Amino acid sequence: MTSNLLTPARFGQRTLILTTAAIPLTGWTVHAVALHRRLAAARRDPLTGLLRRDSFTAKARQLLRRHGDDVLVVLVDQDHFKGINDTLGHAAGDAVLTATAARLQAWAGPRAAVGRLGGDEFAIVVRMEPERREVRLQQLVRMLHTPVNLDDGRTVDVAASVGAAAPDTLGIRDLSLLQRAADAALYDGKHSGRAVLADIRHTQVPSINGRRAGRPGTAVWGRAA
Repeated sequence: MTSNLLTPARFGQRTLILTTAAIPLTGWTVHAVALHRRLAAARRDPLTGLLRRDSFTAKARQLLRRHGDDVLVVLVDQDHFKGINDTLGHAAGDAVLTATAARLQAWAGPRAAVGRLGGDEFAIVVRMEPERREVRLQQLVRMLHTPVNLDDGRTVDVAASVGAAAPDTLGIRDLSLLQRAADAALYDGKHSGRAVLADIRHTQVPSINGRRAGRPGTAVWGRAA
């Protein structure tokens, strides 16, 4: 008799203990999810949603280690971007950057590292078979030359320069050296309407702090070094 009376009491006690324990656990779970979202947001550029430089570099190096010669390093530089800002306003410039970012992400796919390095400069590291590189790069150029529609109904003509570097072609596995070669290739084809795949010549271009000499940010004592 006593045993039968204690059974519901024990059941209720266990339920109370489990419920009480779940309260702080639920609170911690909510906190952990919020923290994860904040950290994820901090890794991304607030305007375009692409990876910031540090996060891009970490993911890009991971792809290089994992896939070696089957990756392609791509740099993209928006052409005449200052003119868009000056003539149409910064809202139009932001719309162009956002559209460019979306196109780069769509082209590269979800597993690639796609980042905004700063201003109107972008970078991609993507796994890609060597035989597909030329066709895919020219496809990217066409995407980046498609006019951008603004919210107010205006259309902006856009263009971008594209340079790329492949580890197997250059015999290089270092990300910074590959980016430097891609940057030199980009400059080689600036405003040409075509993507340039780096060859050995582009690894020998003088550079300062990992950037081709003469690019913004490489001036030394008032002159390009």
